[in-house]
Amino acid sequence: MEREKEPLLVVRRGQAFSVNITLSRAYNADKDAVSFIFTVQDAEKPNYGQGTLIAVPLLAKGAESGTAWNAVLESSNENVIGVKITPAADAIVGQWKMDIDTKLKNDGAVSYSHKDPIYILFNPWCRQDQVFLESDDLLREYVLADTGLIWRGSYNRLRPCVWKYAQFEKDILDCSLYLVSHVGKLTLAGRSDPVKTCRVLSAAVNSPDDNGVIMGNWSDDFDGGTPPTKWVGSMKILQKFYKDKKPVKYGQCWVFSGVLTTIGRALGIPSRSVTTYASAHDTQSSLTVDYFVDDGGEVMEELNSDSIWNFHVWNEVWMERPDIVPGGEYGGWQAIDATPQEESDDMYRCGPASVNAVKRGEVLRPYDNAFVFSEVNADKVFWRYNGPTQPLKLLRKDTHGIGQLISTKAVGKWEREDITRNYKYPEKSEEERAAMLKALRQSENLFSRYYLNEDFNDIQFDFELRDDIVIGSPFSVVVIMKNRSPIKDHTVTVTLRVDTVLYTGRVKDAVKKEKVERLVKMGAVEEIRLDVSYEEYYKRLVDQCAFNIACMATVHDTNFEYFAQDDFRVRKPDIKIKLDGEAVEGQELTATATLKNPLPSALKKPQFIIEGPGLTSQLKIKLPQNVPSGGEATATFKMTPKFSGRSTIAAKFVSKELEDVDGFLNFMVEPKKEVVNGTGNAA
Repeated sequence: MEREKEPLLVVRRGQAFSVNITLSRAYNADKDAVSFIFTVQDAEKPNYGQGTLIAVPLLAKGAESGTAWNAVLESSNENVIGVKITPAADAIVGQWKMDIDTKLKNDGAVSYSHKDPIYILFNPWCRQDQVFLESDDLLREYVLADTGLIWRGSYNRLRPCVWKYAQFEKDILDCSLYLVSHVGKLTLAGRSDPVKTCRVLSAAVNSPDDNGVIMGNWSDDFDGGTPPTKWVGSMKILQKFYKDKKPVKYGQCWVFSGVLTTIGRALGIPSRSVTTYASAHDTQSSLTVDYFVDDGGEVMEELNSDSIWNFHVWNEVWMERPDIVPGGEYGGWQAIDATPQEESDDMYRCGPASVNAVKRGEVLRPYDNAFVFSEVNADKVFWRYNGPTQPLKLLRKDTHGIGQLISTKAVGKWEREDITRNYKYPEKSEEERAAMLKALRQSENLFSRYYLNEDFNDIQFDFELRDDIVIGSPFSVVVIMKNRSPIKDHTVTVTLRVDTVLYTGRVKDAVKKEKVERLVKMGAVEEIRLDVSYEEYYKRLVDQCAFNIACMATVHDTNFEYFAQDDFRVRKPDIKIKLDGEAVEGQELTATATLKNPLPSALKKPQFIIEGPGLTSQLKIKLPQNVPSGGEATATFKMTPKFSGRSTIAAKFVSKELEDVDGFLNFMVEPKKEVVNGTGNAA
């Protein structure tokens, strides 16, 4: 049976740790000189100039060192001395070797090498560290919490999904350091800088340039790997990568973000996953997202390189930014993004971009602030395309549709916190437009931003979706037309279309299209409705069950054209998890996961995937029979929590007809109860 390895010492820079040293005889401060020699484990030629070799003399009790590193005598009892050692607050992050040199003053020397490495991490508890974060609640949430929520879905159907960060589990810290040093190839000196560390990590988590952690896949073919929607946490991904040293298949943006949050927290950098709905991908660095529409109201994919993702998940990390301006105005949360979209300095990476700078429209600040600014605040412009020799006609501009409901998990609560205000001023405010103008003046791409006003429009259009729809049910799209003219009727042609869409914003398949001509009498209101049944849409569903709903309308006698589109998602059902009795540390716990089948057909090959306290690997529970329409899938499972305190069970449900369904349960694990014998003494 393999023995459990001895635990290794992990400390944070600027944090004192104590060691007891047994000598061959009693220590004499007047005669004996003791020094501690620290070297970075993988430094080929350790030296003082790079900070990879540090010599720390032992000082007397109460003495102060003039250097950042110090070692102070705490106690001396016969031949055992206690020493308190403090690494510098800007020390290189990674594995260090410790040697102890002892000698009689003016005489011979003896050396001892500690056999195990010492890990030194970033320290957000230390005021002198660049990642210092002044709040115990924030530190618990953004460094110590090993489970969180990541939002997916669309802006009108927000969907929180549990993610197990597992930053303290086996191999996670070693893998994180390996990514910095071997995949990111960050210099030894650079590993003391959280800005440079996070920049290389945003590249090392994806695979295109450097065979990093995860291979992205935005198709619907996931052969040879795990579909992105089946991951429930980072542990299995990082452990597999660390073992095989090749990209794990497959991921999409929330998977990249969840893994990057894990790595940041493992290294001691406050980190969180952030979701932006209606997130722009501006390929031309113009700060606009341009769409070209034909006379049928269909967006012309062949002309469009820009896109808007239903949602996009990136990360924020907390640190000061002395590389921009010493003094703090660009410090705080920094956006980094591991999802490969555009190259930055010849690699697929993004950030860190100061969120404060993004809000102010400072798009030239390092790194990639213009790209992040566009993601949250670009203007969305629709053009009518009439052929290569004809001028473009402005159909519609939307100055506040992009970058909505920017979301992260609230501190200490299993709720959403809206952080849109961190990235931009309120839409339609003077400050927001001023920030946009400031950004545009700095842009090298001088696309025109100001368009002709729509001078005439008797017909007012209102485009809406009806109902909160669970998958399996029909839904409706409605356009309401009001003729505001008191003297004239208008004939209007309306084309309504529904397409399935990838969460990256790319249209996949047409579901239904209808063209209607309607007379709208003066002062009257007309409604045009498109009903879509489950039978019409279910075979065309793609990853997030998302649709693009578009309306193209033409008022005949004025030639006024209206175009609108919106995202819509049918909602997946929730998995309900229930505990059987109280959860107690060290005692077997029984729980049940239940899912109601919302589809009009049976669910075949149903399976639950469970992660929870005390489970060292995912629990896969295959149900023995199909789940009929309206029926319930139920799985009972057991686990033994190892620790008391707050804990989480995460569940996924997959079947041939319905997948990417999840649920979670937060609960308290009570401390182990002491057994008391008949005499009143603890047994």
